[in-house]
Amino acid sequence: MLKNYFKVAWRNLMKSKVFTVINVLGLTFGVMVCIMIFLYVQDEVSYDRFHKNVNQIYRIDKQQTKDDGSVHNGSYTGYFPGPRFSARIPEIQSFVRFQPEKVDVKTDADIQSQTVSLVDTNFFSVFNFPLLSGDAKSVLTQRNAVVITEDMAKKYFGSSNAVGKIISIKGDGIFKPYVVTGIAKNCPQNSSIKFQFLLPIEVSAEDENKNSNWFNSFLSTFVVLAPGADLKAVQNKMDKVFESDAGEAISEIRNKYGVKNIGISYSLEPLAAIHLGKMVPDEDEILSDKSNPEFSYILSAIALFILLIACINFVNLTVARSVKRAKEIGIRKVIGGTRRQLLLQFLSESFILCFIAFSFALFVTMLLLPVFNQLSNKALSISYLFSIKLITYYAVIFVLTSLLAGLYPAAVLSNYNPVQTLYSRFNLAGKNYLQKTLVIFQFALASFLIIGSITIFSQFNYLTTQSLGYDDSNLITVGKYPITRNEAALFKQALMKNPDIIDVAPKNSGDNNNTVKVSGDTQVNISVGTIDASYLPLLKVPVIAGRNFSADYPSDSTQSV
Repeated sequence: MLKNYFKVAWRNLMKSKVFTVINVLGLTFGVMVCIMIFLYVQDEVSYDRFHKNVNQIYRIDKQQTKDDGSVHNGSYTGYFPGPRFSARIPEIQSFVRFQPEKVDVKTDADIQSQTVSLVDTNFFSVFNFPLLSGDAKSVLTQRNAVVITEDMAKKYFGSSNAVGKIISIKGDGIFKPYVVTGIAKNCPQNSSIKFQFLLPIEVSAEDENKNSNWFNSFLSTFVVLAPGADLKAVQNKMDKVFESDAGEAISEIRNKYGVKNIGISYSLEPLAAIHLGKMVPDEDEILSDKSNPEFSYILSAIALFILLIACINFVNLTVARSVKRAKEIGIRKVIGGTRRQLLLQFLSESFILCFIAFSFALFVTMLLLPVFNQLSNKALSISYLFSIKLITYYAVIFVLTSLLAGLYPAAVLSNYNPVQTLYSRFNLAGKNYLQKTLVIFQFALASFLIIGSITIFSQFNYLTTQSLGYDDSNLITVGKYPITRNEAALFKQALMKNPDIIDVAPKNSGDNNNTVKVSGDTQVNISVGTIDASYLPLLKVPVIAGRNFSADYPSDSTQSV
């Protein structure tokens, strides 16, 4: 019987090819957009969840309350929080410090600037990054050990079989040889922690005993808590350890700099919450690929709206076409067709249309996946489309879409009066409030999306056409880290010998955040950049008061603009 329903449904769809094509295209577009957005959102919420004990791993964040009462949250800590909290708080089972920095890497005569991360030796015991070669427990125990990713192994040594090879990494101004002791798989796309080179972190005996190091912040510290640990209690214990250890150093800072309120406290942020978290501002985030959760919410709502528009369009077209099928329905009822049978007949047509639309949508998604990856800055593969979780999602959306798009038309059509339909007295006019409501709702949703698109386009156009405050034409940035002022000056002289280069202006990497006193006890946070006299003219930044730096005034080295 069910087979017969689908046979008849298929014949009816083939009789009205234009209607079928319009409905299939509408549903295909709606489902395709829905799948793509779900892929994006699913990738966003899956960040860092591949680690085995992700629910026990937390990052130590630092909060600093300023004199004006404002609180500054940061992900940067120093050497001390990990070992000192771990030694005195039993709920903390272990810790790992993660310190990425730009350095020069050399093999033979080739020197390149790369991001090298300094970590504790138990890095691979806490985080589940797969190793292609090497033992997770001992791969970083040697002082001159380095673990590299498979991409770096192929880049520097031509293959992923690079264990035992030597690579030189610059530290403290000189190149030091390191032995490759392990090859790690490339970091997953959905990982907040990304690395290419891992070196064991080294802390001198002097730094380990210098309590003022509590106030140095340049790395991230992760801790593993015991199952069932009370998060609030652990955070309170961390603050007590800090107050006990840093008391003397706090007094020194107050006396030396006249700072009234140190106001430092510590909190724990779940690893799984970092990517979409709001505890730490983007500018104070040491890890990569931080995202705003509101983007995912907005995209999910847009996907739902588009799918609803496609379903409502299907409903309205099907009901509007019902006039042509009125006599067919009347004859079916006269020869004994029940309302249930008619419902199943029309639902069968809905399921067939939705199945075709879903098939096309998946096919088009596979074709457009590379473009989607480029636009969304993702690295999703076709295999990702067919994970168990996504297949379950497809099944749920398919059934819901089929029912949503087919149930109301089926109910309306199966309710026709056979006498009126056979004597051509049937019409769709009347108080069909639901259908009118659907049309209005569809129009409202479409208008909302169109207005939203125009607004986004206008905002994007504004961002791309407004003045930046400086001239960025024909400018390139060359990064070299670390570099001394003398090295920067020599580098500039060498570049200026090239006739194609008009000017060169050195600047420090990033901006250093400092607190300064403006008047009285008022303190203000400022970003400080180190430049030379050619920087502002090169960028054509106007000086509206005073003057630019000048080599004619040696005292300018202690001044600021």
